[in-house]
Amino acid sequence: MKILLIDVNCKNSSTGKIVYDLYSNIRKDGNSAAICYGRGKKICEENIYKFGLDWETYLHALLARITGLNGCFSYFSTKKLIKYIKNFNPDVIHLHELHAYFVNIRPLIKYIKRKNIKVIWTFHCEYMYTGKCGYAYDCEKWKKECKSCPAVRDYPKSLFFDWTKYMFQMKQKLLKELDMEIVTPSSWLADRVYQSFLSIKKINVINNGIDTSIFFPRDNKITDNELGDLSNYERIVLSVAPDIMGERKGGKWILKLAEMMKNVVFILIGAKETQKVNQDNVRILEKISNQNILAQFYSMADVFLICSKRENFPTTCVEAICCGTPVVGFDTGGTAETAPNNLGIFVPYGELDSLKKAMEEMFRKEDIKKECYQYGKEKYTYNEMYKNYAKLYTKK
Repeated sequence: MKILLIDVNCKNSSTGKIVYDLYSNIRKDGNSAAICYGRGKKICEENIYKFGLDWETYLHALLARITGLNGCFSYFSTKKLIKYIKNFNPDVIHLHELHAYFVNIRPLIKYIKRKNIKVIWTFHCEYMYTGKCGYAYDCEKWKKECKSCPAVRDYPKSLFFDWTKYMFQMKQKLLKELDMEIVTPSSWLADRVYQSFLSIKKINVINNGIDTSIFFPRDNKITDNELGDLSNYERIVLSVAPDIMGERKGGKWILKLAEMMKNVVFILIGAKETQKVNQDNVRILEKISNQNILAQFYSMADVFLICSKRENFPTTCVEAICCGTPVVGFDTGGTAETAPNNLGIFVPYGELDSLKKAMEEMFRKEDIKKECYQYGKEKYTYNEMYKNYAKLYTKK
């Protein structure tokens, strides 16, 4: 069997790591696998192909901002991708993220339909059933038809025009006729898909897995000078997210909580270079690419804190659990599904007093780190995730 995985990334970001692991396990099973990806560094491994042209990606982003259309450009990159598909001749195409300005969706889907290739499509956000949004938040127009978008200036942003009705109708026409099975990492997202025009499709829930040979409890402590002396603080709280101070990731809530809990040190990882914080009990660091060092941070924390406005099934929470660290945060999207039972406490979005109480309650729990680790190593391995996908690949 020949399986082709398509994503914006490979080896990088949560989806890129998932795609590379699936590729590795497919090959271990004796099947042929390939990855086509659009953005990031060129990876020189067998059957891994970067089809996205960087200059065209930048042009695509510019045109999207000017015209209000997204997923409608990258002509040459998409031709390269279709040529690769033709040459590789897969039995199954496993699609992941198609936003981020690197592919023209219409000709890609039309080619797949014309060749009658089996499709598994993992939705990591809401983009494929909305007019443009990765997360629709409280807007419910996508349940009938997107138009007059209230978030037209949000990612993927338009500076002048609103083409969400056109893009919604385009996706609806393309996907309704596509023979595919949809996978969502969370039940929350599956419920959303069932309320969209894709409700007629077969929808499966497969939780994201991670590399548990990296993410496990570590005894060695972080000694980075950037952290300074932490001995005066009673507890350590960790938050990790790309652009953690951005609106969606909720860094502002973490800083407000830090003001309320002076005896706790808050470590934020994922800030941009220019972002600084003048709070004694806050340490803010840029993205950490070394996964082993990241696992040390997870392990040293008493609680992992997530304050995102909306998430699907955040792998940062899964990584924390596997390192033995419980989760506290806002109950938005599928976040709470990552830490069920007593492994996490989640409160309504924006309720800081409730968040503080949840944090204090989690601090009091005994043996919680052991419970987190036990659950994570059984539930969140790459092998467990792959087994579920393999059933879909081979399904007749």
